[in-house]
Amino acid sequence: MVRLRVPDIAKKKRQKEKVAMLTAYDFPTAALLDQAGIDILLVGDSLGMAVFGNETTISVTLEDMIRHTRAVSRGARRALVVADMPFLTYQCGRARAVRNAGRLLSEGGAAAVKLEGGRAVSSTVRRLTEVGIPVMGHLGLLPQSVHQTGGYRKQAVSQEGKRRLLEEARILERAGVFALVLEAVPDEAALEVTRELSVPTIGIGAGPHCDGQVLVSHDAFGLTCGDVPSFVKSYARIGEAILEAARTYIEEVRSGQFPPARRFQSPDTGQPER
Repeated sequence: MVRLRVPDIAKKKRQKEKVAMLTAYDFPTAALLDQAGIDILLVGDSLGMAVFGNETTISVTLEDMIRHTRAVSRGARRALVVADMPFLTYQCGRARAVRNAGRLLSEGGAAAVKLEGGRAVSSTVRRLTEVGIPVMGHLGLLPQSVHQTGGYRKQAVSQEGKRRLLEEARILERAGVFALVLEAVPDEAALEVTRELSVPTIGIGAGPHCDGQVLVSHDAFGLTCGDVPSFVKSYARIGEAILEAARTYIEEVRSGQFPPARRFQSPDTGQPER
């Protein structure tokens, strides 16, 4: 099995082949998605919400990301593993960003990192790529800036917003990103960015015109506790299956059905006993 690398993702755009990306936070999920043929496994700081049960991603630490990235990288044989850089691990100077990103690669086993933002982080993106750390960009809705933006709202809805989105996408491309996530932007805005950039765009709530798509696996497979975004398609109902199985287990334990009684031989007589 040949492992996908950063140049392979760029090649997919040139060949007009869509990129499939899903989040993973642990070894078994990563192994299953990798076996299914997923292109990119994103160890997202969305684990703060999907795994830890927090309301935002902001409390996720670098140590959290390293631990979960290490588990995912062990399960990935083919997929490209990308790790989110959590809040305040890349905004406080380029030298610190290089150290933190380097740890996600050297300790976590990631092949690339993802940063949120445009012009404000472009010099950091450029420095990371200069030292050999591949970077995926992220524009549109920025979960780490949720307090500033006032919630999880669609972005780039005005003409000025669309113009700014395209401008920042171009800035990130010049800085060296190998791909760009577009989150919660209008279809037409995503289409324009996708047409203008030579690097692949990967949409989440950004319509069908991007070069690829990403979803949070917990949302896609029915494991999310609570509501999921309107753009999510449910591909399985694993949560319901777990709930039903757990109820059956509880009922069988309480009724004495599990574990079943077994016959065994008495050490004194050698005869079967119940």
